[in-house]
Amino acid sequence: MDNIRFGRTKESISFFVRWSLIIMTIAGIVGSISAFFLHALEFVSEVRENHIQLLYFLPLAGLFIGWFYHHLGSNVNKGNNLLLEEIHSPSSVIPIRMTPFVLVGTLFTHLFGGSAGREGTAVQMGGSIAHQIVRVIPMTKKEQESLIILGMSAGFSAVFGTPIAAAIFSIEVILVGSYRWKLFLPSLITAWLSHEVCLSWNVTHPLFPKVSFDWNFTSLVGIFVLAIVSGYVAKSFIHLLHFFSSFGKKWILYPPFRPIIGGILLVCFFMFGLSLDYFGLGVKTIQNAFIEPLPKESFVWKLLLTTITIGFGFKGGEVTPLFFIGATLGNLFATLDPIHLALLTSVGFISVFSGATNTPLACAIMGMELFGYECGILYLVVTQIAFIISGHTSIYSSQIIAKKKLFQSAKDVGKRISDL
Repeated sequence: MDNIRFGRTKESISFFVRWSLIIMTIAGIVGSISAFFLHALEFVSEVRENHIQLLYFLPLAGLFIGWFYHHLGSNVNKGNNLLLEEIHSPSSVIPIRMTPFVLVGTLFTHLFGGSAGREGTAVQMGGSIAHQIVRVIPMTKKEQESLIILGMSAGFSAVFGTPIAAAIFSIEVILVGSYRWKLFLPSLITAWLSHEVCLSWNVTHPLFPKVSFDWNFTSLVGIFVLAIVSGYVAKSFIHLLHFFSSFGKKWILYPPFRPIIGGILLVCFFMFGLSLDYFGLGVKTIQNAFIEPLPKESFVWKLLLTTITIGFGFKGGEVTPLFFIGATLGNLFATLDPIHLALLTSVGFISVFSGATNTPLACAIMGMELFGYECGILYLVVTQIAFIISGHTSIYSSQIIAKKKLFQSAKDVGKRISDL
């Protein structure tokens, strides 16, 4: 009996040491590479802002990105969907080339003014880097799935500075309506360590005001209406993104030419006088949305430019543009309730994100981490509303529906978003 107990204790210690080293390795590497990415992204954004004529070369940048991926990295072109597919059905090690490819592609997109984000880049780098451990340490399929999830959590946390939301996002984004809670603690530890590593490289994250709310019926109704509209806006974003992507695949047979068309469209908008605020990352506009009224059409322009950019094949994430769209939508609603400008902006910020990614809990927690916990209950409610309203749609077509949403068909359960 003593030998059995000793054997079990030895196994437990070995398991703990093994995964502790794995978690620290993932956090250290992903946090450091994410820090490099953020510094590089800040640099290329400053270069573009100081040399706005670079925007005219966006079609050429698109040709380079399209050729680069088509001839050298076609197997990593699926981006985040490749990570989700490997989690659902592990078949091979995610190519390490995903990391430099998405890094270079995103920096080129931002250097020349494409409207894209950074979440997709960080998550893809995190997932692909973490999965390389399989090449060194033999692992079961379940353990391989865990590696990708931990890497996704590390990348998301490092880029946004929200480790709790990152830990939940990585286990919530896989199956719509279902959570792998067994992985929450290791995911949280990895996210927190990656965040700290990133900060150690002198990375600073955007600051947002802490939000409060004096509860009254009129404002509450406005907030719930905003959450409903956010769900429809998220749904519109998804449909328009898929429209541009499908259009390019149907009518432009040579893939490297697709980003050229997207780049030409963006240059045309710029030449006709569209503000530079809608190109690039747009963090400054998001911050301004919390403190002053913005043009009423802001969210429409950002939605259009981002879906063109990503839909036609430029690289980068959709999440920061979704923050922009949501924040400016909330800013628009604040014209009817200016006292709660910051609150409405924060509600739009997280609600559009929730509707587009099917991650309501992660979005609510992100709201608490960024804007304070005073409105936490409200954030939990509005993200659920937007999540329900957006239906069985997603910017991640490889998500699988584990539980149907309210008002949606039960026939969709078990299917991928892409198969609906």
